[in-house]
Amino acid sequence: MPALPALFPVKHVDQVALVVRDLDQAMRRYWELLGVGPWRVYTYGPPLVRDMTYRGRKQDYRMRLALAHAGETMVELIQPLEGPNVYDEHLERKGEGLHHIGVFVPSFDEAVAEVKQRGYAVLQSGRGYGRLGDGGFAYLDTERELGLILELIEIPKERIPPEAEFPPRSG
Repeated sequence: MPALPALFPVKHVDQVALVVRDLDQAMRRYWELLGVGPWRVYTYGPPLVRDMTYRGRKQDYRMRLALAHAGETMVELIQPLEGPNVYDEHLERKGEGLHHIGVFVPSFDEAVAEVKQRGYAVLQSGRGYGRLGDGGFAYLDTERELGLILELIEIPKERIPPEAEFPPRSG
């Protein structure tokens, strides 16, 4: 039987994400030690993020996250705030650190349907965080195979403005 083609042939890791206990402290560390930044800070949860799921059921949760780039790769820091979520699970099992790698997909719905057809469960998801109600993310149960979670990300056409930036802009 011929092997199936790669589920998502990765030519580039689009995002690397870490779970942290204190987002402000983590942004400062990554800025001062590695020069990663500036950071754009958002709080994800209702009403910004719609259609949230956790382990196959509709479930709201909230997290604060910060986005920056290191070269072409997006770096994401995530601090869980409330609700059952994969971030708290990670902190309990492994502590702070690498949580997932993300790949950008052109169609969230098509990508999720494809991975489900291939037998992968969606651990957690959300959609609608773009200014136009677009954008989506889904974390796949790939820890056994990859040692980490793979995230499928549909980038919104336009993001909402960040609620904060670090370091703060002067002037």
